[in-house]
Parts: sequence; structure tokens; C-alpha cells
Amino acid sequence: MCGIAGIARFSGRPTPTIETLASMVETLHHRGPDDDGLEIVNGVALGMRRLSVIDIEGGAQPVFNEDRSIRAVFNGEIYNYRDLRSELSRLGHGFRSESDSEVIVHAYEEYGLDFAGRLNGMFAIALHDVRAGRVVLVRDPVGIKPLYYCCSPDDIVFGSEVKALLASGLVHSVLNIDALADFLAWEYVPAPQTLLRSVRKLEPGTMIDIDLRAPDPRPVQYWNAPTYPGETQRPEREWEDMVTEQIRRSTTQQMVSDVPLGAFLSGGVDSSLIVSAMGDARTFSIGFEDPSYNELDWAQRVARHLGVSHVQETIGPDVAHLFHDLMHFLDDPIGDFSIFPTFLVSRLARRHVTVALSGDGADELFGGYETYSAARIARLYDAIPRVVRQRLLEPTIGAVRPRSRKKGLINKVKRFVEGAGHSTALSHARWRLFAAEATLQQLFTPDALADRNTETGDHIVRLLDEAKHLTPVNRSLYVDFKSYLSDNILTKVDRMSMAVSLESRVPFLDINMVDLAFQIPDDLKVRSTSTKILLKRVASRQIPPECANRPKEGFSIPIKSWLGTGFRPLMEEYLDERRLATQGIFRTDTVSRLKSEHLQGTANHSHLLWSMIVFQAWSERWYDGKTQTGAA
Repeated sequence: MCGIAGIARFSGRPTPTIETLASMVETLHHRGPDDDGLEIVNGVALGMRRLSVIDIEGGAQPVFNEDRSIRAVFNGEIYNYRDLRSELSRLGHGFRSESDSEVIVHAYEEYGLDFAGRLNGMFAIALHDVRAGRVVLVRDPVGIKPLYYCCSPDDIVFGSEVKALLASGLVHSVLNIDALADFLAWEYVPAPQTLLRSVRKLEPGTMIDIDLRAPDPRPVQYWNAPTYPGETQRPEREWEDMVTEQIRRSTTQQMVSDVPLGAFLSGGVDSSLIVSAMGDARTFSIGFEDPSYNELDWAQRVARHLGVSHVQETIGPDVAHLFHDLMHFLDDPIGDFSIFPTFLVSRLARRHVTVALSGDGADELFGGYETYSAARIARLYDAIPRVVRQRLLEPTIGAVRPRSRKKGLINKVKRFVEGAGHSTALSHARWRLFAAEATLQQLFTPDALADRNTETGDHIVRLLDEAKHLTPVNRSLYVDFKSYLSDNILTKVDRMSMAVSLESRVPFLDINMVDLAFQIPDDLKVRSTSTKILLKRVASRQIPPECANRPKEGFSIPIKSWLGTGFRPLMEEYLDERRLATQGIFRTDTVSRLKSEHLQGTANHSHLLWSMIVFQAWSERWYDGKTQTGAA
């Protein structure tokens, strides 16, 4: 595990300096505190910071083939590297180390660009074919590891985090208003965009092959989640057995490590299944003083049942002091509240281990979100005459004050009615929307609105169209797998674990598990108000049934209450009227109204207010606000 960075200058352009490369790499020190590697060859600068996990002594980078004509830097883990190494050795390739990184250069040497499709793991790779004068950038199929890039007529700059690109001095800070609108609406910026117009995310399962003599850096997809009707008829018991075996296989494969290894444990289905497949394990949990958010009792029950060594902590609103430190790691920001518990459980785990397995990805594969049920219930709701909904139900429910509890019936009903009022073109994703188009029209100033070119939710509509041949539930899963998972969940886990130099692995996102999950029939995932049906049955074999079948809680914090207490100074600082007026992006009257309604308890605007706070902190740290907001 590490952070990578580099610059590839096109033919005839000046060679990057080692000082510039060093500055870029140093911004990634938290991703790899154990070692670094810097090298410039033929105008291509490759650098990395290393967190030593496999072959601690011999895994230095950049890595090379035998004659040093192919070299690479790499962030991540290749879980099938031993099989690939054996195969490549039989084909005559010689290896200098026992590291997983070395298989990359030999696989490229043997298979060309097809090498990426042979890798099973999480990775971001920058490879330089010195003899051919080519640079290849590759991101893993699911998007577990990040890779950003910025192209100009002179060069391409790339790195594991946006801050590495900015450190090159070659990136122009031009705000992307379309991306900002998406960020406020969804709490993440959909790939390939970022908040900076010139910086792009390399999307999951894509690569860029660059001929340095005639550059045309276009991403090309080499892998995608299944978009064909994949349901296979099998007895339910057989599906359960297949999923159980694949969890065991994926988890075992991802336990390869030369350093201490553990797991996150919430006591829910997903993390519990991973821990049960590990056998003897060390597990870590974070809880909250607010009992409606606290899952520690469930985690303890599962830990006792599985006989693992368990460590846990409880947190309160005093975590607000972490805000400024965490913003350093969100140069590609997300508005997800759970950055705090994710950081804290990562920090807790890092005191004991260097690698931690998590249960992330299961919801997007097996139907774990309430939005999937909401989409089905909406069919019944839509059957109610519109006049009754608009004149009676919606005003009545809208007038009810939200409750401070995490969920509860009233909060769920209010959220359902709110989501049902959004565009049906967004399908299930309308219940994940926190700022609809009408809200954004009121929020942005006229100057900011003039810079917008796309509608909020365009990426959802595009993904729904890509998956039009899938069954209804799998179609929804495809959308979340390609957007919410990679751009929010995995971004959060990567940044917050890497902030403390902890490697986080996700067995559910093994590509073989992904392929299997998309074959499973809809009614074994979501049925009426029941979610994750098959996976809960699998879990009931391993943990107490009451743990497997309890309602999904989610990993969050009581931010809607904390914005009026421990987090209020942050809100007042970053959403100050004078500050906003000087910036010129948001209408101060709209922001004041949102704050007032939230603090008075008449509405829950916590998601939108928090995203605005995060954006303001991002702007202060990574964007001076003086550069034009229009297109570069």
C-alpha cells in the first residue's frame, strides 16, 4: 500500500525536476510512512511513498522488469499475485523480490495492455514503457484505490490524491460549478469530475494508454460490472452455499500480509461475515453516547460468539476538534458524516494492526439499502390520487417536526415522502438526494447558476440507461456500485484509513464476488420492505440470528443534533453571511433560512448544511476562491 505521483512530459518538453517530484510525493507521506522512491527517465517522473505490507525488505518501488525497460509505481494489493508469478515464471520471467508489485511489470511485458484484466485486487498503477515511449495509468475494477490526473498540451500529471497534483505547480485552480452542485446534492462528486475543472478521476475499471510522441490521453474501459441479464435459476440453498464459499475464499485471499492484520466489526451482517471467515481475528469498533446511534452491544455479542479479540471506544460531540485535521485528507471532498467514526475506528485499529478488513460493498451487491425498498413502496404511494398526496399527505407530514433519533418511524416517513417528490427518472436514487434542482436554484447566486451546464442527477440517469437490460433490483445495484460506492463509500474508507497509515481491504469487492452477486435473483436481495435477504440467511449460519436479522443502522454520527451543540461553532464560522457574500457562490438569505429552520427543529437540513461546511473548508485549504468559476 502506498501513494503514487508523477509527471509525464510529452516529446520535446522540458524534463520534470526531482525537486518537483519530491514535493508531490511528500504530500502523500501519510499513505506510506515507511519508504519512498523517486526516479525520472526520459521525461517521465515516477514517485511513491510506501506502507510496507508484503515483502517488507524487498518491495521497494519503482519496480522493473529484467532489462529495466518497463517500470512502474503502484498503490494497492494484487491478491492473485502468487498465481500470476508462477505463471509468468513458467513463461521465462525472472523475479528479484517476493512482492506483489513486481508481477505488474512482467504481466505487462507478457500480455500488453491486457495485463490489467488479469489482476485481482485493489490498485492504482502508473507504468512507463521506456522502449516504446508510453505511459499507462490503470485503476482497479471497483475503484477501491484512487487515481487523479490532469492533462495539458505539455504533460499529464497524476497522483493518488489531488493534493499531489496541486504540489506540482502545473494544475490551474478553476472551480467546477457543475461538480459543486452534484456535491451538494449527493454528498460526493461523480466521477470523472472533481471540484477542479482541470483535475479528473480515473474511473474504476479504466486505463489511459499514452503515446508520449503523439499523446491522446483518453480513458478506455477494460472491465465493467455485469450489464446483461445474469439471473440464474438455482435452489436458494445452493445460492447460500455459493456465497458462503466465495466469502471464505475472498477473505482468505485478502489475509495475505507480512504485518499484523485485523478487521472492523459493527455487529451487522457484512462485517460479521468477514470476521467469521477470518477465524482467529482482532476486531475494532466505535460507538456513540447517543444510544440510537450506538451499535457496540451488537459488536460485542458477535465478537463473543466468534471468540475473537475485540477492542472498542465510545465517542461524543467533542470530535469536532478533528474537523480541520480531517479536511487535509479530503482534497476531493465527500459530505458523508461518517468520516469521523471511520477515522476513529481506523486510528483505533492502527494502534494494533497495519491492515484491516471491512465489510464495505455488500450493500451494493446484495441489496442492503432502504432506498431499494422505498422504490418498491413508491409504486403503492403513487397509486394514491395526486390531489390527496399534494394537498393532504405531503403538507401534513411536512409539518411534523423531525425527531433527534437516528431513524424512527417519523423520520423514515418524512424522508420517504421527501424522496417520493423528486424526479422518478432518478429511480431509487431520489431517496439519496439531499438538494434537488429547486433547492439549488434557490441556493446558488445568479452568477454561479450561469456557470452550470448540466442537470443534477445526470450521472444517475446515464447509469440507469447503461443497466437497462438488468432486472429492477440489479439495475439499482449497478447504479450504486458505479457511483455511490466508488465515489463516496470507498473514498471515505481510503482517505480515513490512509490518514493513519492503515491499509483497508474489502473482500466483498473481489471481482469474483461481484460477478456472482449480479447473477442472484432479485427476490433473494430485496422483497417488499426486506433487504439483503440472502446475505442475512448466510449470516444466520455464522452469528446469532438476532444479530443477522436486525434492522440496518448505518455507520453515522448524530450530526443533526451536534450542529446545534459541539459542531455549531464550525457552522457559524464557515456559513457566516459576510464570508458567503464575499465568496459570491451562495445566496446568504437561503443559507440563513436553512440554518434557522435546522436550529429551530422545524426541518432537518443537516446533510446540506454539512456539505456546505465541508466545501467551505475545502475552498479555504485547496482553492483560493479568486480564480474564475467558468470553464478553463
